Amino acid sequence: MRKWILTAAMAAALAACGQQEAADTASGGDEFQARLQQQLLDARPGSVIDIPAGHYHLKRGLSLRTDGVTLRGAGADKTVLSFKGQVVGPEGLLVNASDFTIENLSLEDTKGDALKINQGRNITIRGVRVAWTDGPRTTNGAYGLYPVKTQNVLIEHSTVIGASDAGIYVGQSNNIVVRNNHAEQNVAGIEIENSVNADVYDNTATKNTGGILVFNMPNLSQAGHGTRVFKNKVLDNNTDNFAARGAAVASVPRGSGVVINSNDKVEIFDNDIGDHKTANVIISSYFSTNYYNTRGVAADYNPYPKGIYVYDNRFGQGGDAPDGMKLKMLKTAVYGMGGQFPDVLWDGYVDSTHLVNGLPPDGDRICIQGANGVLNADGPHDYKNPSTDTKAYQCTLPKLPAVALNPQPKA
Repeated sequence: MRKWILTAAMAAALAACGQQEAADTASGGDEFQARLQQQLLDARPGSVIDIPAGHYHLKRGLSLRTDGVTLRGAGADKTVLSFKGQVVGPEGLLVNASDFTIENLSLEDTKGDALKINQGRNITIRGVRVAWTDGPRTTNGAYGLYPVKTQNVLIEHSTVIGASDAGIYVGQSNNIVVRNNHAEQNVAGIEIENSVNADVYDNTATKNTGGILVFNMPNLSQAGHGTRVFKNKVLDNNTDNFAARGAAVASVPRGSGVVINSNDKVEIFDNDIGDHKTANVIISSYFSTNYYNTRGVAADYNPYPKGIYVYDNRFGQGGDAPDGMKLKMLKTAVYGMGGQFPDVLWDGYVDSTHLVNGLPPDGDRICIQGANGVLNADGPHDYKNPSTDTKAYQCTLPKLPAVALNPQPKA
């Protein structure tokens, strides 16, 4: 049997390596950053890059352009990549690749977006923690977990804290599952924008400005539809809006639970939604966002929410102190000084060119069941003739199918 003998020289070499790792961990280590970026550059399909436990300080953003790579830490509480002193690159990690998995690590205090994944397929984000550690600030990065123009996306068991736009955001993408995550102290906790077929469930969104958003914005690569929001805890989202001026989410009222804006075929069911100062559920059109693109709006853009089904949710208190002078005045005018908005607040914009006997076609209606009321705010007439009549919302819509990721993500 061969025996390995530890000589004094070998011991000294090992000690030096340990000291270098400790220096990389404690002080940031340009050498650690260079090694990690080189691993990302040298990666081949099937590569697994393991980052050991440690608190690493990085000055430059990282990037990956190779398909089929797994980036793995020792645990979100053990492997921390801190970008507190970042001087180069707008993102913490930018990925332009497919078949990508990232898991079990933290990204902190990035200059811009923490993790941006652009135009990839089969994306898995698991057990990732993103945080801006100085609390909610407009200077924080806009997005925490940010897949855009992607296909077949799974985000699970992850946490995002402090994003100045959206904590967990999926945009212009198809076939999405967002589950078992925690979003806190972001402007938007979780946002699905201009995406097709998304299931958002078993998440907790709390202490954001708005809990869960389903948006369609103009002049993007596709329109969104087919989102199910269910079995989530959407509670106490009353943080002041700290988005940058001009951002689409800058108009989200403080105290918004679930917000649907200009999207189609959306189901909101089996959620716990409560303790929102403006409203537990807001349904609105593009005209209520105060967001106007300087290029104008494309002719094929649909600014109205259509086919919205809200049912079987458990609502808590809300609507007693809405954000903004107009909403405060509306609440007082309809419900009195000590009153509150009902569970569902609709801005009242409707596509009048497609009405049938005064109502949208059956598949385009807004159907509400199990709420304590609906207020049509009459936004088109500057809130002058709001209505509490719920007759128009007493309907049902066909249930949307579950999203099936194909292929199934690796465990």
